[in-house]
Amino acid sequence: MRNAFKVAKWEFKRNIKNKSFLIGLFLTPAIFLFFILIGNIVDGSSGEDKDTTRVFIRDNIGILDTLQKTAKMHDLNWYMQATDISEKEVKEKLASRDNTAYIFLDDRAIDTGIIPVYTSEEIDPLFMNQVQVLETPIKAWQMKQLGLSDEELATISKGILFKESTAEDSAADNKTAEEGMASIVPGAFAGILLLSIIFSGMYIFQSASQEKKDKVAEIILSSLTPGELMQGKIIGYFWLGMIQAVVFLGFGIPMAIWKLDIPIVEYLLVPEVILFIFIAILGYLLFAALFIGVGATMADMASANNFQGMVMMLPFLPFVFIGPVINDPSGLFAQIGSYIPFTAPGVLILRLSILEEWPWVEIIIALAVLIVSIWLFMKMAGKIFKTGILMYGKNATPKEIWKWIRA
Repeated sequence: MRNAFKVAKWEFKRNIKNKSFLIGLFLTPAIFLFFILIGNIVDGSSGEDKDTTRVFIRDNIGILDTLQKTAKMHDLNWYMQATDISEKEVKEKLASRDNTAYIFLDDRAIDTGIIPVYTSEEIDPLFMNQVQVLETPIKAWQMKQLGLSDEELATISKGILFKESTAEDSAADNKTAEEGMASIVPGAFAGILLLSIIFSGMYIFQSASQEKKDKVAEIILSSLTPGELMQGKIIGYFWLGMIQAVVFLGFGIPMAIWKLDIPIVEYLLVPEVILFIFIAILGYLLFAALFIGVGATMADMASANNFQGMVMMLPFLPFVFIGPVINDPSGLFAQIGSYIPFTAPGVLILRLSILEEWPWVEIIIALAVLIVSIWLFMKMAGKIFKTGILMYGKNATPKEIWKWIRA
């Protein structure tokens, strides 16, 4: 293993000093940060003025203050003010204004239950849905006009919520939003870790094919075995992936604390994170074996064929399961995704972030399948790498690769 660690150290130093790697390492999170900050600036300045709906109210019943408080409580982007124009003048006023509405409050609210609302042609399409929030204070005014006592008024004004539930649900406490975030945060952390080290592992493709292209593989293999070279590359790019994950999290955690206002660090200091990290590392080892084995069969990156291109897309296969897993994390599709080696890391992390109670039997089976798959793929990758790294001039075909595995 000494030679493998020497290779790992060499790969790490070579890439960490590479300007392209360093630019990509910091530029990607910096771009995300930039767009988030720009979005906040736009939302907080010009965007707010542009999207504000001007709501003029002809208040003949004396509840304008209550309506303004209601609109503010529901965080509606309205600018409400009183007006004394008549309904006959509305058409002329609206002809020269955009994103504007006129509401007329008078005795018709009791007599017919109808409140006239006039809007300009250019207005938020959701406005007529938003204006329904004013129903509660207007209803309260109606009931007051009917002479109801304060107790009767409070009882009738209180809304009734119909909540769907089952017999099983009634015996268990529902998870609060805070509890939900406590399970999602470790999963998101593991997801970032998994993607970071897998993305860095993709450089193994380039590393193996570049050494073939430069015809230095024979020189390297004169000092160590193909197995040591392969192991060293896997370890070295794992370190690079961890560096990438640290940088991403260094940007992401402060941003999440600022935007979400939740104790993210506290949520990360839980035992479940150890399992999440273990799953992420297993996912890297699986894909690293694929990358380094297939990378050794390529003459250069530009000449990758369909087979090799498909292998590069395998880490993104779990995205196919996102919808079914979120809809039913205990369902058949979620279970199938947990047992397929290429999708198991991503699907497991997603399922465990959603589920309230973890299915430990399924987790153990999935981890066992993943570990056995890693062992098999490492064996196959070793055979492919041993032959492929010394083959020049063309990409290996699937038939040739199968012969190397069987040899």
